[in-house]
Amino acid sequence: MGVLDLLWRHLLPDLFKADRGVGIAPDRAQDVPHVGTHEIRRGEACPELVVPANARLGTGVTLHRRAQVPFEGPDLVLLDTEPQGVHDTDQLLCLGIAGSRGRPKRRARLLEAAGFHQVTRPLQLRRRRNSEPEPDQRRRDADPASTPCNHASRFHAVVLAFILGFAPLGGAAAAPDLPAPLAEGDFIAFDSEQAALGQLLFYDKILSGNQNISCGTCHHHDHASSDGLSLGIGEGGNGVGPLRTAGEGRDRIKRRIARNSPGLWNLGHKDIKVLFHDGRLSPSPLYGNGFNSPAEEWLPQGLNSLLAAQVLLPLASPAEMAGDPGENEVAGAVIDRIDKGWPILAKRVRTIPEYGEKFVAAFDHVARPEDVTVVEIADAIAAFIGTEFRNHDSPFDRHLAGDATALEPAERRGMELFFGEAGCSGCHSGPLLSDQSFHALGLPAFGPGRKRMWDPMPRDVGRMGESDELRDAYRFRTPFLRNVALTAPYGHNGAMPTLEEMVRHHLDPAASRARWMPAAAALPPAPWLADIDFVIQSDVLEMARQERALDIALPPLTNEDVQELVAFLNALTGETAGLRPLGRPENVPSGLPVD
Repeated sequence: MGVLDLLWRHLLPDLFKADRGVGIAPDRAQDVPHVGTHEIRRGEACPELVVPANARLGTGVTLHRRAQVPFEGPDLVLLDTEPQGVHDTDQLLCLGIAGSRGRPKRRARLLEAAGFHQVTRPLQLRRRRNSEPEPDQRRRDADPASTPCNHASRFHAVVLAFILGFAPLGGAAAAPDLPAPLAEGDFIAFDSEQAALGQLLFYDKILSGNQNISCGTCHHHDHASSDGLSLGIGEGGNGVGPLRTAGEGRDRIKRRIARNSPGLWNLGHKDIKVLFHDGRLSPSPLYGNGFNSPAEEWLPQGLNSLLAAQVLLPLASPAEMAGDPGENEVAGAVIDRIDKGWPILAKRVRTIPEYGEKFVAAFDHVARPEDVTVVEIADAIAAFIGTEFRNHDSPFDRHLAGDATALEPAERRGMELFFGEAGCSGCHSGPLLSDQSFHALGLPAFGPGRKRMWDPMPRDVGRMGESDELRDAYRFRTPFLRNVALTAPYGHNGAMPTLEEMVRHHLDPAASRARWMPAAAALPPAPWLADIDFVIQSDVLEMARQERALDIALPPLTNEDVQELVAFLNALTGETAGLRPLGRPENVPSGLPVD
């Protein structure tokens, strides 16, 4: 009864009193004033209230007037309250997590809603006034009775520490929250015969307007399902990967592809809800075909997956595969309406006898080659991508499955940083290490941009191009991370050539932009495009807008921390990533050359 009475008298009445004067710091934590180490006094709190290094508090705990205390070690900390105007301990420990990085989501929402910061009032942590001398720590250590803690405050400190996951002084930090291991049941069960057919179509240039590029050109096995370029060379180029050229004469490219070619790993996962850097494809009942896409109501019905819907869009893109009007019938049809080129491509495929036979064998509802439409073509390619690039046998995956020896020491420390104090898992969460949401990282801008019709400059506004919401400007989807070490360069435009540089950019975007040089971009030479490639950087107002749009504010890390994070990211590489079930075919039924 004593414990229940103590709970009733000292905890429950305050639990439901929300002091709305102390709120949650905004996600854009760069606007939150930082409290320097010179403003922190150590050893002036109850000994039970300890904040360990790995408390998973992200960038700090919100204070009165939205300041932050950075907790960097297992020491007792107390803000010098005078400069910040903190008049009570409930404001010092109001429990609102600054920003969304590393937030213990369920706890934070519960505590915010209940106003649980009120329970810290009985702690009455000592406030040192300017007229008071520095406390004699040795005398206080020798005489515990001289500390400003009573039994009630000790109880609240223990309860608070327990709920937040704090450790007692000298105890071990809480283990990071890790995603569940991936399993075969997490993926769409594609048909193997359709996947084998999809392998041929994936590498067959017959699906491009000018029959000179395939899906596999920019998502090649030799480059881990990407192309190794910052911005791809689409229709009109020659070769594969970093050696691909921009073409010659009348056939040379007229523009670069606006964004980096993403890897295709694990895109058959059932949890995927959005595709493309700007999220322009997602499941939706809006148009009656199951998807919200640029094709709107003209996207055909009957597609077997989000991945199949994704397959169709590059086929209708002039820069990627369709070509320009006047060059071929597909390009002319696409200009009229996005869906009008697909029947032309379907007819090309089904009239090749070998393809016709394979479609009849692979699809139960296809009785004769004439029944083949672009839906079956997309479904077959989706089956290939969804099975061929399924891979989750990395050291990290083995660690999730219970192998305590799977990670090297540096990789393990990097994992603890990633899911702990570094805050990476605030965005890279979930089974595929992506929140599938959109964030502005402030990457250097270059290239043709993904312009909207009314854009006066070659810029890329990211998610806003799809949503038409100003708040989405310059935000891009969080990428999936398994096998990320194999798919350099990084960012929506491939601005960062290495993982280390991408990590460092996250830590200090402004400094990263300042030191970035155009030579860092992997762009095959195209002198006739030189005036466009970097012209956006001369637009002072646009650059200022992009610099202001920033969603990340991560805690500072040491060089050793960065190396350990990179080690962990390398530990996301599958042991069999280079051993794909089908690989690249030697030839395809159309007889066209295979890249």
